[in-house]
Amino acid sequence: MAGKKKDAETFDVIDLAEQVKKQRWWNKMFGNNSGPAAEKYSVATQLAIGGVTGWCAGYLFQKVGKVAASAVGGGFFLLQIANHTGYITVDWKRVEQDMNKAKKQLKLNAENPTKEVKTKVQEVQTFVKKNLVLSGGFVGGFLLGLAS
Repeated sequence: MAGKKKDAETFDVIDLAEQVKKQRWWNKMFGNNSGPAAEKYSVATQLAIGGVTGWCAGYLFQKVGKVAASAVGGGFFLLQIANHTGYITVDWKRVEQDMNKAKKQLKLNAENPTKEVKTKVQEVQTFVKKNLVLSGGFVGGFLLGLAS
């Protein structure tokens, strides 16, 4: 065994972004940026697809939102109890300073979005314009999902 060399395994590096672009089901359904859009489907089909996906997204958004709100509120409640009973001491002036610093940073980032953000916003606008019926169905379904 000492004289035998173990063959080195070779692995291919896969660019995940390129693989996502090659997804055929997405391109068949919605088209790519330069190709045909969902316009090849009837208005009823586009509304149904948009409505169902929107409802699912809205329903999940509602459930996750409730859990997140409960977690944040519960955490703040426990923090207040621990502070009141003396288990911890919170330096509220430092918290306020850090919050003001974070607000300034967010304001600066909001005024000058990065190139990637601008590109994604343009892609979304193009998709919505090309698939207006589908997008309208999604928004309606999303609102119904939030309400249920």
